[in-house]
Amino acid sequence: MSRCGVLGWPVRHSRSPAMHEAGYAALGLSDWRYQLLPVPPELLEETVRALPGTGFVGANVTIPHKEAALALADEATDSARAIGAANTLTFLPGGRIHADNTDAPGLIDALPSDPAGRTAVVLGAGGSARAVVWALVQAGADVQVWNRTPERARRLCSEIGGRAVQAPPAAADLLVNTTSVGLHGEDPFKALPLGVDAMDGYPCLVDLVYGSGPTALTSAAQAAGATVVDGLEVLVRQGARSFESWTGRAAPLEVLRTAARGEPAPTA
Repeated sequence: MSRCGVLGWPVRHSRSPAMHEAGYAALGLSDWRYQLLPVPPELLEETVRALPGTGFVGANVTIPHKEAALALADEATDSARAIGAANTLTFLPGGRIHADNTDAPGLIDALPSDPAGRTAVVLGAGGSARAVVWALVQAGADVQVWNRTPERARRLCSEIGGRAVQAPPAAADLLVNTTSVGLHGEDPFKALPLGVDAMDGYPCLVDLVYGSGPTALTSAAQAAGATVVDGLEVLVRQGARSFESWTGRAAPLEVLRTAARGEPAPTA
């Protein structure tokens, strides 16, 4: 049996098991399994090094382990090293660990159009922001980064690219929220330097926050006529890349998307 899973602390909220298991079923991969791997930080290294010996092919990595996962790897993609974090581990012969970051290409896959030559504003300067800024800069976008602590934005831009700004500009082709604002129902227009009217200046919004329904930010963007990409779509796209790297099969995107959103499986 081939096993995969998602490492995190906490991790019970993850949609990844439902998504990957649905993909296995759709492709007839009856000997594949995907599971939650709740692991506190102090046990991460011990757990990761034990996984290959128990049949694990790979593991996704979520908060708070992405930086530590990269440090554990024997080899890593250039993108993971540039971003400074890994969200996908693959276990190679001899127990060697390969690290990748599919968050960055997953974001680009989720966008409705090529960001090359476009202007983008990224809110936040944490681990998710690093992948987003790196992806957009590499794709040829003009990226501006705002963070509540300006020094963090300046540090991120000095390491990855983009320009730190004191306040988001009034308009850009793309707005990406990488902060946690909205995760617990917060009013984004009180927590972020944006007014509701500001949404008219952004024709496309990506909000990495996701839950059981639209966030206040995505609802405001939709009301302003913007194209909205929510966090679940980004999750599906990055998950599809992990799925393909482990199974060697093309990911059934619509199946993964339906499962991630908790919707009934499509019927023939």
